[in-house]
Amino acid sequence: MNFFSYQNDTLCAESVRLVEIAERFGTPSYVYSRAAIEFAYREFDQACSGRDVLICYSVKANSNLAVLNVLARLGSGFDIVSGGELARVLAVGGSATKTVFSGVGKSVAEMRAALQTGVLCFNVESEDELERLAKIAAELGKIAPVSLRINPDVDPRTHPHIATGLRETKFGVPYEDAPRLYRKAASMPSLQVAGIDFHIGSQLTEIEPFVAALDKALEFNDALGATGIRLQHIDLGGGLGIRYRDEKPPTLKDYLGQLFGRIGNRKLKVLFEPGRSLVGNAGLLLTRVEYLKNGDARSFVVTDAAMNDLLRPALYDAWHEVLPVLRRNGPAQRYDIVGPVCESADFLARERALTVAPGDLLAIMSAGAYGMTMSSNYNSRPRPAEVMVDGKTAHLVRDRESTEDLFASERLLP
Repeated sequence: MNFFSYQNDTLCAESVRLVEIAERFGTPSYVYSRAAIEFAYREFDQACSGRDVLICYSVKANSNLAVLNVLARLGSGFDIVSGGELARVLAVGGSATKTVFSGVGKSVAEMRAALQTGVLCFNVESEDELERLAKIAAELGKIAPVSLRINPDVDPRTHPHIATGLRETKFGVPYEDAPRLYRKAASMPSLQVAGIDFHIGSQLTEIEPFVAALDKALEFNDALGATGIRLQHIDLGGGLGIRYRDEKPPTLKDYLGQLFGRIGNRKLKVLFEPGRSLVGNAGLLLTRVEYLKNGDARSFVVTDAAMNDLLRPALYDAWHEVLPVLRRNGPAQRYDIVGPVCESADFLARERALTVAPGDLLAIMSAGAYGMTMSSNYNSRPRPAEVMVDGKTAHLVRDRESTEDLFASERLLP
């Protein structure tokens, strides 16, 4: 389903014209569709019908409170990687008992907070972390449920910056070390061995890497069970890709069908950590054209959005579709779409054919995931507003930062 469409040559989010959003809230602004998020979650949930499954939305993809609250109301669990993300989940009414805590660098303070709130599981990524968690749990008189994140050394066939399941990455424990670490965890009174976890990468568009990683995890689960250590759940991570341009990610039916087929009749609760696949195509970045800059080698559209607002193109050379908010008649010209930041890497799109003039609005599509969460104040630029559209109504769900906000917490020397 398409929740962003043209109505009378004007691009809309659900039933709200993006022109009206720009007039009310300014640009640049992130714009999300509530209906798109709800549709994506329900589609995933319904595709898991009949299985013992917990969907744990990956908060790092988009951590806006309104987004999290929409998902919490639908019954979603959450996958977090910091104490700040835990605080966000709790602030919107999310359940700690449906939250898994991932990440390679959990601090003492973060572990204490998570133990005190009662998270579902810690996805442990090193022996040092296992020992620290056991010590802190003992000090608090708690039992910490743990899974080991196994690094299956599987090539996810994605961008190197978002590949997390290879031997050379920082994530997880080596497959060959896992038996010893599980025995060690099982011997620690303040730990409860709960499951096994893997996450091999992001924006995956083929099923085979998921299946290869799952086969290794199931082989390990079965061998571990034979030693008397029985797991309650298997966490398959996230990473399912979306369409940005011409990608053809697998359907949920094919993806889940193959995974559930491999798991078979094993008595394991299945956890998923989708992020991008729930919110990526549910958002866009709305920006205004400041200048057209024509040249012999290249021509540029200079917008008021920049790499500090949407980092993916500069960081990953990622492709986002760019649509004019108001369709214009006339010949198109090829432009690079760039921002005001003083870096040659500051671009949002390259070589796009547009019929455009200064003052026009553009929509950078598929920006609902890893957009605002990766934004910064580089060049002392205030970050955008965030808007959630619900049918015919646009809600401001995050104020635009002011210049004063940028240095409100800074102090001069006496």
